[in-house]
Order: sequence, then C-alpha cells, then structure tokens
Amino acid sequence: MSTPTYVLVHGAGSNSFFWTTIQRELALRGLRSYAADLPGHGLDAQYPLAYYSPQDLDAWANEPSTLASVTLQDNVDSLLPAVRRLAEHGPVVLVGASLGGVTITTLANQAPELVSHLVYISAWAPVSERNPVEYTGPEFDESLLPQLAGLSVGDPAVVGAGRANYRTADKTLLDTLKAAVLAEATDEQFRAFLNILQPDESMQVMMGDARADAATWGTIPRTYIRLTADYAMPIAAQDMLIREGDELTPDNPYAVHTMDVSHAGFIFQPEATVDILAGVDLGLE
Repeated sequence: MSTPTYVLVHGAGSNSFFWTTIQRELALRGLRSYAADLPGHGLDAQYPLAYYSPQDLDAWANEPSTLASVTLQDNVDSLLPAVRRLAEHGPVVLVGASLGGVTITTLANQAPELVSHLVYISAWAPVSERNPVEYTGPEFDESLLPQLAGLSVGDPAVVGAGRANYRTADKTLLDTLKAAVLAEATDEQFRAFLNILQPDESMQVMMGDARADAATWGTIPRTYIRLTADYAMPIAAQDMLIREGDELTPDNPYAVHTMDVSHAGFIFQPEATVDILAGVDLGLE
C-alpha cells in the first residue's frame, strides 16, 4: 500500500513551525509530512523594528503590511506545486488548522484529483457564507476573540492586514488569549508559542470566497477534528461547519473526531492527533 504524505497548513499569523510536535510524531511512525509556509509567513514574515522593544506602536500602526496584496488564490498557487509533486509519491492528505481551512478547501475545489483526504482541525470550511468574516450568529457567542480587540494595532484598511501585538505585556490580554487558544500550556510555554507567531495576516485571505464546491471538494473523503475546549472557534461553530458540509454532500459526510483541547492545544497531544491522521480513509481499497 502506498503511504501518504500529510501536508500541514497553518492558520492566521502562524507558520510551519507550528506543526513541529505533529511532524515529530509523524516521523516517529515512519510517515511523511510537509509543513507549508503560506505567502508572507515563516521566514518571509514581516517583523518591523517598531514591533520590538521599546515598541513604537504609533509608527507600526502606519507601516504598510507586506501581506496587503496576498490573496486566497495566492495561498493556493503557492501550495499547489508542492502538492502536485508530493502526489507523485503517493496519496496526499491535506491538513488545515483554523484559517488554514480556507486554503485547503479552495485547493481541493480546484484540484481534487491531487487530494486523497482533507482534515480540518477546528478549521474553516465555509459552505453557506463565502468566508470566516461573513459568519456571525449565536454559534460564536462563546468566542473570546471579541475581548482581544486591545491586541489590534492600526487600521486594517491602512496597513492592509489584520495586525496583532503578540509582544504586549498586558496581562489581561495575554490571559484572555491563552484561554482562547492554548489553555493547556503553562505561562512559559504560552509565551514561547507567541514567539513563533507573526503579527500580520492578510485581510484578503480572510475575506476571499472559500465556499466548498460539492462537485469537487465534495468528492474527497474528509475528517473534522472537533476541539471542545476551543474558545477561539467555539464548538458550536465547529459543529455548524460540520453540519453544513454534510448537508452539502450527504453521501460523503465528515468522519468526526473529538479532542478535549483548546484551539491550538492539539499540538500538546501529538500522539492522539497523529492517531487520527494515521487512520484516515485514503480510498485505496
């Protein structure tokens, strides 16, 4: 049987480093993986001097973002060549976390023949609305993200991106962010996690049309990993996305798994996460 390659796609303000613990566990099991850096992320991220100490938030608020022109299609175009090459070696499993879901969905819409399975880890897979920005409603009532407005720097219309100050020393903001995305971590681990994040994320990626296409995306087996202690993407919102996807393609529903962790907490449970990844249906029988 041909072994798969797991293509790992990060979320907002993140990068390939996010997947380190998952890649280590995959490697220990003899499984291939490829962690992507989407355009303007990873070692291509923008870290102005104004972001460092002593911070100059006024200057930083007016500095244009290098992500201002990056679109959702740019994400797909950057990832597609790697997926195409990896597919030459066997099945490709696309794994998206959080905002990474819009990229894997759009790629699957456009090149379903290259993808053997889709995995969403508390990730966006829009169906009824075009993108995450358009989703509102009671499913998001438990989200702590509205309480984090104090992290924002500058006007997105001016800088061309959402910009968050992950180097703030505001304890209330930090405690709230930790509760939302990585409640399992110690304070020291959480601060280490913040230091792999980048402050900017493209508004065009967040607002692109990422609706799943039943004729293409809908033909690929898919898995959703629900995170019950997630207060960035509340469990009610995750369940809504699962329900919408299943209603779109009732003959090809999600395989659903549940982990009792926060939004990024699965990186502290690599064995349990990889147990799920290693068991996905590759459609090879």
